[in-house]
Amino acid sequence: MTKTQTTIQTVSTPPVLARTFGWIANPRGLNNQKKLRHAVKDKIVLVTGASFGLGEASAKQLAAAGATVLLVARTQEKLDAVAGQIKAAGGKAFGYACDLSDIAQVEQLIERIIKEHQHVDILINNAGKSIRRSVLLSFDRFHDYERTNAINYLGPVRLVLGLLPGMQARKSGQIINISTIGVRVPPGPRWAAYQASKGAFDTWLQSVALEMESFGIHTSTIYMALIYTRMSAPTPIYRVLPGLMPEQAAHLVNRAIVEKPYEISPPWLKPAEITATLWRSPTRWIMRQLYRQTRDTQSAIGQNK
Repeated sequence: MTKTQTTIQTVSTPPVLARTFGWIANPRGLNNQKKLRHAVKDKIVLVTGASFGLGEASAKQLAAAGATVLLVARTQEKLDAVAGQIKAAGGKAFGYACDLSDIAQVEQLIERIIKEHQHVDILINNAGKSIRRSVLLSFDRFHDYERTNAINYLGPVRLVLGLLPGMQARKSGQIINISTIGVRVPPGPRWAAYQASKGAFDTWLQSVALEMESFGIHTSTIYMALIYTRMSAPTPIYRVLPGLMPEQAAHLVNRAIVEKPYEISPPWLKPAEITATLWRSPTRWIMRQLYRQTRDTQSAIGQNK
């Protein structure tokens, strides 16, 4: 059994109906090994958050297509396990333990990667921290905001800035950001820390993308809906909502690499944005009702550190 399979079983496999609607409600991915191999063979691809979920699934698919994958996450033991599975299947993988919330560690990571591999062709910014907690439970938890901002915004910015010079010199490169539909729809209750931090990096990347395009660097943002991983597991309702398994979500990453679109998003997202803009007051009323009719998870109430 692979580590990916173990992770999925740990968070429990969602109902068939939810997975079916998840396939319908999400954008189409690319499941074409020939096209993917043509795009990534002999390329160096760095994947953050590579020890489980989408990051792990993407790393394995890209390695199988001929890429050299650089796996980044906090725990070296888990990275070694994923890298070992990739190597056993005939792929090339290197694990680098790094806490993206620690800028000093990010700078050391950049230095080490450049020294050992000279450059990175594709960066997949996948690592993230999700917190769903009401403000009433956050009065003495400012560190929740610091952590999400560090991992979802400042750490990735530092990583991109460290890899950009090499891409600029080679006039080639691609940055793929795994974002969330949450930055495109009205802010939801209890998601303040997460949505603000993800929105910050999304805005930053949109701005610098306009500059990077002038020297041959492509950017793609994937606005993900629900992926069934351990990050979504603490919120009970997510276990029955339409979503994608990590391997399916990885096909969206493959599509971004091959087709290089500016963005990939669910087909319903743009209509939802327009609706929320035109009917702002009703939308806010719905969000208030959502807050009143739902509760914080046991994880949030337990004040997990």
